[in-house]
Amino acid sequence: MATQSSGSSDFINNLGKIYGYYAGGFLAFVVFIAILEQLGVPNRVLGYLFVFFTIAVYAIIGVLSRTAEVSEYYVAGRRVPAFYNGMATGADWMSAASFVGMAGTLFLLGYDGLAWVLGWTGGYVLVSVLVGPYLRKFGAYTVPDFLAARFGGNFARFLGVVVLVACSFTYVTSQIYGTGIIAARFLGMQFEVAVFVGLLGILLCSMLGGMRAVTWTQIAQYIVLIVAYLVPIIILSTQNYGIPIPQLTYGTALAEIAAREQQMLKDGLAVACTSASCPAGTLKVHIQPFLNYSPLNFFGIIFCMMVGTASLPHILMRYFTTPSVREARKSVAWSLFFIFLLYFSAPAYAAFSKLEVYENVIGRGIGEVRPWLFEWGRLGLIKICGQNASSLADIAAACKAVAGHTGVVRLQDLAINTDVIVLSTPEIAGLPYVISGLVAAGGLAAALSTADGLLLAIANALSHDVYYKMVDPNASTVRRLTIARVILVGVAIAAAATAATRPADILAMVGWAFSLAMAGNFPPLVLGIWWKRATTAGAIAGMIAGFGLCLFYLITTRYFPQAGVDYFGMTALTNPVTGAPLVDITQPIAATAAQRVGWFGLSNINCGLLGMPLGFLVIYVVSLMTPEPSKEMQAFVDEIRKPRGGVILNRTT
Repeated sequence: MATQSSGSSDFINNLGKIYGYYAGGFLAFVVFIAILEQLGVPNRVLGYLFVFFTIAVYAIIGVLSRTAEVSEYYVAGRRVPAFYNGMATGADWMSAASFVGMAGTLFLLGYDGLAWVLGWTGGYVLVSVLVGPYLRKFGAYTVPDFLAARFGGNFARFLGVVVLVACSFTYVTSQIYGTGIIAARFLGMQFEVAVFVGLLGILLCSMLGGMRAVTWTQIAQYIVLIVAYLVPIIILSTQNYGIPIPQLTYGTALAEIAAREQQMLKDGLAVACTSASCPAGTLKVHIQPFLNYSPLNFFGIIFCMMVGTASLPHILMRYFTTPSVREARKSVAWSLFFIFLLYFSAPAYAAFSKLEVYENVIGRGIGEVRPWLFEWGRLGLIKICGQNASSLADIAAACKAVAGHTGVVRLQDLAINTDVIVLSTPEIAGLPYVISGLVAAGGLAAALSTADGLLLAIANALSHDVYYKMVDPNASTVRRLTIARVILVGVAIAAAATAATRPADILAMVGWAFSLAMAGNFPPLVLGIWWKRATTAGAIAGMIAGFGLCLFYLITTRYFPQAGVDYFGMTALTNPVTGAPLVDITQPIAATAAQRVGWFGLSNINCGLLGMPLGFLVIYVVSLMTPEPSKEMQAFVDEIRKPRGGVILNRTT
């Protein structure tokens, strides 16, 4: 045991050197791929090298980090320094939605897309102030662990597991969907097969070593994803404006975009629109707010993403791994810094991508369409004239059938999925294929890192909170970890099967996860820490009411939008204020099922705005109606809030 502890200490003390060598090796690999490209090696081969090399490295880290110790598997032995935990949290956070979907959302929505950036960034303030350090002071393995201790009993634990599984499964499905898109494009596989290839990489990273393996893998993945994200826009900024700092030059790109849009309008290549009822393909004035989201939904997204950040179990778990409460606070600050590096660059990415599309796609003849469009069109992610851009013959026939079409690609002819923008920008700009492969590797790292954390959160909750705490409290360590690994594989396969059905775009699925976590977790966590009077009955009733309402609203607006449909034996649900059908599918904001609106015009992404207030209200009212917690429990809450002192829950297993 002493030897193992000494080896672990040596590893922790040499983290800077180890990851420095890793970063240098990765850059050398990129240079090697660039040389192979110059020597004429086919792009398909280069794509395989990029994908499989990076997955192999992550898998090796995962295997080397395997462990049979419970504390190592669940919380990485609580030895991760703040700086590196911040980097791992950044990778855990920068999912496929951030890496792949964020710039694409800004590309298509303009000003309105900033709601996501503002919400996700601001959420870490709530983590630092309201939740994170206090859960670390408690010393839990999982969020349901805390709920069970604070609210006394396995029913609160069980509800915590239900919320955790619902939001984490939704979230991990979107990540596997992202890996499927990348693998399908760069490995030439069918999407339905590609999601399982991505799944294999996820399992290799997390199954053997749990949180210990995931932590050290996520640090490596962060290095890959941030390099991959910044390199293309640094190159484009340097090529176009002579300054290798894209955050300083994308304002010039926006000015050029505005000028190009005016020219497109004059040439009949675009149709202007400045209202909230713009049909798809029209040219919106993106510097104006609320063209895509109503004010309620715009600010709702900001609020839901902020509160959801402070409620997501896989993010809160990261602060269980630091050596102390002080390190947990410092870790939040480092997390914000590493996340800032990408989010500060996303608007530049969107601007450069849009400029390249306007200059290299719009206004070109059908016969001049570049081959990269067909690669994404075969995946159903780019359409021209309403037809998947799978071949020149297909789009030529589709555009010929459009009345008055002149054979030139117009803005209204082109439909690009938001999840394609980042991955395709190097190809749109005509950059070497090595840059496209690098971006694919970055997107894969982002999706894998988040999926690892999410799957681990689900597996830990089911194995520790359900199996060990509720089914077999006498289970041996080996049996507990075996159960955790089996559950992890099972959940991963189920998520991959769900992702293969293409349930929605990545950003929408992520938004649902945040609202579900916000409605189910935030009220009991915050009141459990900050209000000594909160009782077990109040917490249980509040979680059921808040989470139940959010889930009900999400399901009905997503899957049962037609007026007059019988919902679970009830006739046509209606808006309680206006008496109109629950979902008005004629509203422009409901152009996609992922954003259908119902009560008060609220998008289902924002269902947390209904569930969270109800949860707080029910906890408050029921707590006042029931006997106050014991003096011991109130002292327990006081101790959690003290900034100093040791961990309250001393674990021996």
